[in-house]
Amino acid sequence: MKEELISMRGEHHLSFTEDGAWCFFADPRAVRYVGQHDRTYVGWLTKHGDVMIGTYDHRDGTLHAATIKPSLQKDDHANPSLFVPTDGRAIIYYSAHNGKTMYYRQMETAEDIASFGAEQELPENTSGMHGYTYPNPIYLHQEQKQYLFWRGGNFKPNFSSLPDKEGTWSEPQTLIRGDGARPYVKYAGNGKDTIWFAFTDGHPNIEPHNSIYCACIQDGIITHSDGSTIKPLSDLPMLPREADVVFDGILHDTKAWIWDIAVDAHGRPAIVYAVFHSNTDHRYWYSYWNGDAWENHEMTASGSWFPQTEQGAVEREPFYSGGLILDHANPANVYLSRSVNGIFEIEHWHTTDYGKTWESTAVTTGSSHNNVRPVLARSNGQEDALLLWMHGDYVHFTNYETALKMKLVRRKR
Repeated sequence: MKEELISMRGEHHLSFTEDGAWCFFADPRAVRYVGQHDRTYVGWLTKHGDVMIGTYDHRDGTLHAATIKPSLQKDDHANPSLFVPTDGRAIIYYSAHNGKTMYYRQMETAEDIASFGAEQELPENTSGMHGYTYPNPIYLHQEQKQYLFWRGGNFKPNFSSLPDKEGTWSEPQTLIRGDGARPYVKYAGNGKDTIWFAFTDGHPNIEPHNSIYCACIQDGIITHSDGSTIKPLSDLPMLPREADVVFDGILHDTKAWIWDIAVDAHGRPAIVYAVFHSNTDHRYWYSYWNGDAWENHEMTASGSWFPQTEQGAVEREPFYSGGLILDHANPANVYLSRSVNGIFEIEHWHTTDYGKTWESTAVTTGSSHNNVRPVLARSNGQEDALLLWMHGDYVHFTNYETALKMKLVRRKR
């Protein structure tokens, strides 16, 4: 595998790469690891469908990249996700959009992106015609077990687990099965013993109403946010409305789409999502579990969809918001993309009262092209973190000409 130094040219900010894109349901897309080096690892897909991994070195500022799999699929749903274990031998997961195979490769030498070993395959998917999409690896140290979540052959969220000792993937299980065609899910682990997940009924293009739900996995049990039992993992799948209803799309007579979930220092989850007053009026919301109930607050209007509609064509993805994500080290920090003077710009929003009030700071201004789908690298809570986002022209998830821009940002406490 050849490792290459990648360009640092940029319009207003440094480019991590001049050719990169991702969807927003396969995570983590960027992870910081401090060992012999202090680097952030980033996975992405090129406009030709190459699966890539790159690094930003926090000590000397250098950027490097390596190709993991060329020409997998020209479709941003095929972007990879990353898991970096304590030994620094990162694992990268990837599949085509509804692909027949979920692939993964692991570094043979710690912290070396040129050392990824042979391609391996997940042994089994759930039955159905839809294949694999959206890998999400999460490790629980208390269980000494890695979980991998994905959308499976049955078009539902599924998972399998890999214990450290046995080294054999468990039989896949379906996590959620409801009336919706395909629930969309975001996951957050506390690294120790708990996995939180927030999800929808299905796709807002299809569902007449789309709600936001939340539940938790701990000690083999699915629970509500207050810790009360929903059902054991052995009794899966679960129905959406068995979980906490965070935002009720039926009650509000609208649709929502999940964007992120993270857990604060008190072990309480925060969720961000988009609510659609119309196809051209997207609003960002923030919800926080205060220990007794969910507090829901509208943050800001974000504008319309961001894909550039071809002249005379009907917009195929009217629910593609610019996007927003949480700082997983401190979910009081939100990074979002919203329309400012007709161009999507990146902003940092911060709350000191769990979403009731906000202060915002511009990250990009006066841009000539849209800046969308921000990602803040997962880390161990260092004072700074690498923020990345897509910048350029985007017509459809199979037709994009975007760079990945980056900026080193300081966290607010």
